[in-house]
Amino acid sequence: MIERYALPEMAALFSDEARLALWLEIELLAVEGWSELGVVSPAAAGVVRRRAPVVDAAFVAAVGERERVTDHDVAAFVDLVGRAIGLPESAWVHYGLTSSDVVDTALSVTLCRAADLLIGAADGLAGALARRAVEFAGTPIVGRTHGMHAEPTTFGAKLALFALQVERDRVRLEQARASVAVGKLSGAVGTYSNVDPGVETYVCAALGLTPTPANQVISRDRHAQFLYAVASTGTTIEAIAVELRHLQRSEVAEVEEAFGSGQKGSSAMPHKRNPITAERLVGMARLLRGYLVAGLEDVALWHERDISHSAAERIILPDASQLCYYALTRAARLIDGLVVHADRMRENLLEGSYGLVFSQPVLLALVGAGCDRDAAYAIVQRDARLSAAERRPFRAVLEADGELAAVLGADRVATVLDGAFDLERALRHAHRITDAVRGVGR
Repeated sequence: MIERYALPEMAALFSDEARLALWLEIELLAVEGWSELGVVSPAAAGVVRRRAPVVDAAFVAAVGERERVTDHDVAAFVDLVGRAIGLPESAWVHYGLTSSDVVDTALSVTLCRAADLLIGAADGLAGALARRAVEFAGTPIVGRTHGMHAEPTTFGAKLALFALQVERDRVRLEQARASVAVGKLSGAVGTYSNVDPGVETYVCAALGLTPTPANQVISRDRHAQFLYAVASTGTTIEAIAVELRHLQRSEVAEVEEAFGSGQKGSSAMPHKRNPITAERLVGMARLLRGYLVAGLEDVALWHERDISHSAAERIILPDASQLCYYALTRAARLIDGLVVHADRMRENLLEGSYGLVFSQPVLLALVGAGCDRDAAYAIVQRDARLSAAERRPFRAVLEADGELAAVLGADRVATVLDGAFDLERALRHAHRITDAVRGVGR
């Protein structure tokens, strides 16, 4: 992951120092597990932990240097750990284990910690959306279907639906965390032929993992589930970003990304205030979906293991975690700082649509007055097209329509149209959507 999109708390989880520190802890715990079983003396286990090397930049560099000889990262790591501890105690390091025992179990710990950050960030985004949904629960805005004016809704309802979607993503992230919160120290091909299951139990308990049956590697459907939760979260963020990009278009101008003092929207055009954060988030969602495809490809391995998944995972799991975390935090900041032009929303709804957003209540009034539905639809559709073509208020066109007056009764036209064009009536139940997000997120 390039530094531009890597936030420090998430990036730290995937650093070489963090990775090798987890490998070392698993090796030390395994020796202590053997000690609990009476195979290794407590004194020897104590020496192993006391003499264990410090995992710092120098140690990481030394492992890299040794790997140029071994062409095997875990073997290089074990060699240097053994040298630091010294014989005879070092003989118990990696005893009965295979590389995947260490690598996969450490990866599970890392993904759990990454998931915790993602879940917290999802809570933050859901909370920001919920707060602003309540703030704008009664703010009218035109609802759009197929990009066209449809019927009135509220801006709060839009945000509330997004908050509920992020909440569902948070649940998916929790489920994905549970799926990867497993470890295995069952040796080559997973049969415990050279390692007692008690070692696995001991190590996993210390790390907060659940032992799982496996072949030589932990099944990769678990990691694919993690990547799906991340991709789904990114797609939700994309949906939010696309909506805000549309609403910020010059001809719509209903919302606006916060614009900082000294910020420039264009190197050439000083008037520009572009939805750059929303656009960036859309691009990130595309990457997150791509990582999922690679993760699904990693599920099918040859027999008890191969390493066709390894190179992909070294890229996609850190990058997906870091990019999703960045997207969640930036999306929350976008929502918190979003400038909302409520007057423009109302103007577009009532004046920009010429009142056409009230066509359905007019249709229903005609049906309620005894008019055949198809005939009523033809009347309203005809007047709607005339209103749009002549840019005249829809209500004025209806009031001038003798056929409509004949169906409703001339003396009832005004009263019926008052009800049909009543914005408060149209939105009287919209609060049911925003009420659903009270208490969502943090």
